[in-house]
Amino acid sequence: MAAGTKKRDYYEVLGVSKTASEEEIKKAYRKLALKYHPDRNKGNKEAEEHFKEAAEAYAILSDREKRAQYDQFGHSLGGGGFQGFEGFEGAFQGFGDIFGDLFEDFFGGTSRRGGGARSGFRGADLEYSVEISLEEAAAGKEIAVEFPRHERCDDCQGSGAAAGSRPTICPDCGGHGEVRVSQGFFTLRRTCPRCRGEGKQITNPCPHCRGAGRVKKTRKLSVKIPAGIEDGSQLKVSGEGEAGERGGARGNLYVYISVKRHPIFERMGKDIIVDAKIGIHQATLGTQIEVPTLDGKVRLKIPSGTQPGKVFRLKGKGMPDLHGYGTGDELVRVNVEIPEHLSSQEKKLLEEFGKLRDGSN
Repeated sequence: MAAGTKKRDYYEVLGVSKTASEEEIKKAYRKLALKYHPDRNKGNKEAEEHFKEAAEAYAILSDREKRAQYDQFGHSLGGGGFQGFEGFEGAFQGFGDIFGDLFEDFFGGTSRRGGGARSGFRGADLEYSVEISLEEAAAGKEIAVEFPRHERCDDCQGSGAAAGSRPTICPDCGGHGEVRVSQGFFTLRRTCPRCRGEGKQITNPCPHCRGAGRVKKTRKLSVKIPAGIEDGSQLKVSGEGEAGERGGARGNLYVYISVKRHPIFERMGKDIIVDAKIGIHQATLGTQIEVPTLDGKVRLKIPSGTQPGKVFRLKGKGMPDLHGYGTGDELVRVNVEIPEHLSSQEKKLLEEFGKLRDGSN
């Protein structure tokens, strides 16, 4: 801002009302900071001034005490204005979460709220795929899974350091896990590239795991597949993924379920559909047929005059609800077969039947 220029109202600078919440103020500042940041406006002095102006407004309005004083006295506090804005490095060091967000947006870095060296890295998640039948999906099943994963090294207890030795303080960050990097007119912090935020390094690595703190082993466990599970479902087994580095938390195991296509049943949610073929005489006169279900065959009564495509419902013969809310039904879809070839006697009988039908109309 040019010397002698009257300062704009801080609320006006951020484009918020005087009753704006802390979250609204932070959101408004972040939007302006992203818009006018010098790295996005190379050589643009006007943008730089807007950036500084927004930073100053946020430094005051984000502090409850300073905001209260500003609301009462404006820019004329004590005749000398506000003295709390101590240049941009000081301002940014107090911006907390929003500074971390800006760091990620501009430089692709990560910000650990609270600072300090990192104790370890979370292990990776693992995936395992299994294929089951529709009958197994209906009844539920316990399966044995076996897969390779990283386990904590027993020799060094996951530290990565050889027996009798200890990790040393990282010389680049002095054990803080962070280093300062200058970006234009302010300074920001980033994860130390040498120790990856741990604040220490291993000079005498464990010979068994070569300093990784983990070794590869085969893991065997049982996973229960609940009754009613659908094709494409995913089961999460917490804490059964890769072991974390340097004592970090273990990842998760995700089991992906594939249900094989059934040769006669079609699934529709909790219901299953099956086709049943009957002759034209059975559809006309009525009959009883045997139909398959997921737990054996049952008898189904077909009333006289049944039309092609008629659907009969067998209550409770479908799939169980995954969350325990009852069981679906089996829908039996009737297909009436029309004979393609007739014997002379069959043809004669049908002709007589047709004459009788014509005569009754």
